[in-house]
Amino acid sequence: MAEATVLDTARQISRNGLIGAPLLLVSILAMVVVPMPPFLLDLFFTFNIALSLIVILSGVYAKRPLDFAVFPTILLIATLLRLALNIASTRVVLLEGHTGTNAAGEVIEAFGDFVVGGNYAVGLVVFAILVIINFVVVTKGAGRISEVSARFTLDAMPGKQMAIDADLNAGAIDQDEAMRRRADVVAEADFYGSMDGASKFVRGDAIAGILILFINIVGGLAIGILQHEMEFSDAMRNYTLLTIGDGLVAQIPSLILSTAAAIMVTRVSSEEDMGQQFSSQMFSSPRALGVTAGVIGSLGLIPGMPNLVFLTIAALAGGAAFYVTTRATGDEAAAGVEHLPPSAAGGQPVKSGQQGELSQEEVADENKELSWDDVQPVDVIGLEVGYKLIPLVDKNQNGQLMARIKGIRKKLTQEIGFLIPPVHIRDNLELSPGTYRITLMGVAVGEADIYPDREMAINPGQVFGTLQGTPTKDPAFGMDAVWIDPSQREQAQTMGYTVVDASTVVATHISQILQSQACDLLGREEVQHLLDGLGTSAPKLVEGLVPDVMPLGTIQKVLRNLLEENIPIRDMRTIIETLAVEGTRSQDPDVLTAAVRVSLGRMIVQNINGLSPELSVISLDPSLEQLLQESMQSGGGLEPGLAERIHQSLLESAQRQEMAGQPAVLLVSAPLRPMLARFVRNTVPNLHVLSYNEMPDNRQIKIIANIGRPE
Repeated sequence: MAEATVLDTARQISRNGLIGAPLLLVSILAMVVVPMPPFLLDLFFTFNIALSLIVILSGVYAKRPLDFAVFPTILLIATLLRLALNIASTRVVLLEGHTGTNAAGEVIEAFGDFVVGGNYAVGLVVFAILVIINFVVVTKGAGRISEVSARFTLDAMPGKQMAIDADLNAGAIDQDEAMRRRADVVAEADFYGSMDGASKFVRGDAIAGILILFINIVGGLAIGILQHEMEFSDAMRNYTLLTIGDGLVAQIPSLILSTAAAIMVTRVSSEEDMGQQFSSQMFSSPRALGVTAGVIGSLGLIPGMPNLVFLTIAALAGGAAFYVTTRATGDEAAAGVEHLPPSAAGGQPVKSGQQGELSQEEVADENKELSWDDVQPVDVIGLEVGYKLIPLVDKNQNGQLMARIKGIRKKLTQEIGFLIPPVHIRDNLELSPGTYRITLMGVAVGEADIYPDREMAINPGQVFGTLQGTPTKDPAFGMDAVWIDPSQREQAQTMGYTVVDASTVVATHISQILQSQACDLLGREEVQHLLDGLGTSAPKLVEGLVPDVMPLGTIQKVLRNLLEENIPIRDMRTIIETLAVEGTRSQDPDVLTAAVRVSLGRMIVQNINGLSPELSVISLDPSLEQLLQESMQSGGGLEPGLAERIHQSLLESAQRQEMAGQPAVLLVSAPLRPMLARFVRNTVPNLHVLSYNEMPDNRQIKIIANIGRPE
């Protein structure tokens, strides 16, 4: 029983990796301090070679660099292990080298004897070539790429973060996916920063290999000749072969790890591993294979050339080209690819076979009398696209726009508090090929031209450099932007641009319009659904409200007033409770809206300022408030000059708050709030107008600006 407990504990420790790292570090330290027998040297050298092969294959099969994020640490540990092995083998070579070429184990003897044929001159040349390849070519190139990748990755972080926020706001991803992508961005920056440092270890390891070679040869000759009284030729042969064997058995894994580092820093994230990318990108073009076969075949026909080898390679390349062409044709036939021509304006896509002569069904439809069924209701929300944009909404062509619109509807429904109607998508030949149009109740509310094969780089306000492309404006918010080729995405993000694809541009535009026009989407049918839903959880609250206390139209007007000022109606319980009480005193929708706003004051302030206990506000001078109240009571309205001066003061104060990163809030008396809210709604859109009654008791007010009465 005790033995079983000990074994279970050992397995648990091993499984958790609690002793793996310390055991490895102790082993490395032991190699440096304790003399090792040749058998252990053979074991550790073989393990070193196997480890390097595992590392490079893991890099090859990784689909993206972050799939092998522990690589920099492994690179450091493998380098330390190899240097410790060099020290241990050097000790054995110098102590026992006079006994023969097998003094340091069979692995070193095999590399020093069999690999270079027992000729130490050949061994020196081979070792020098390996060092040059490793130090001058692979390590230097990988180090340079690591430096550039680390710098570009860090510079691109703000743009990538903003692109994630844009996808989240467009409904293309949810909050969990956004958090995962942000974590990937941070991990990517950490990875390339670590690789930049780890590449210095690889470069230093190559230099150490050269120095260890010369130290071993010089030291071995001195020990063999002076201490063991060996002949110069014997000492040169023994110690040089042992040193070369030791160098080769260390440099080959070093070259493999350097190559693995170069592979990792040159990888591009993809859904395929490197082997699949290699085959799909290099051997997917039959034209390239066919031309290569022709050129090699022509060289093979020249007299004096190695005809058999050239013609064999040409035949293989030609056969591969034929195979790729046949497979591509078979895939298209199996997929049943059908190119549908665009439809008439406002209609559905035309199916193949409908052009030309009319069918019997179409003739029957023409002879049929019109009826009320032919009167089609207007779409509540519509999206019309030019024929070049059809691939964006066609799932058969990997169009992502419909899925993103569904995500937008879900996100807005949860945020605003009622079900956003479906978006009806249709093509329209009256539009330009790359134009889309957004409609509400059949009326166009937004239109823009996009390029489906390009990406939009949006200037968020501060960028470092200019991009080659087509200048434009972001259709959702009017920000400066450039249409760029997808290959420029990384460059644009490095400069600080927010880069999004065409589908995200359309989705963001739709989201912005639906959010700003949510009040127009709330009809009586939606209000009744809200009341029915509340009735299932609070039946007594809804019972007798409509029509005894107030008509359904009044509730609809109150809810639309709230939505018009960007106040969600998720808390229907509080809204209906307030209406049930206040409805016995007044039926005026504006009065009822003011009462509901007071009840929702905590939520309103929290949406504006979060959980901060202090709210910075802009106030009006008492004399100005009195003047505005007198103007409102007289019904004469504001004098144009006075209105312009008040507007300019509010605009400047709101801009200062926005530049300070704080919300702009105007705090006024309750009678003035509706009028001033309408006054600044379109001209100062970022200014929130609150009344004193709406401020929660647990919030402190800090007046940062006071708008006085203009003289």
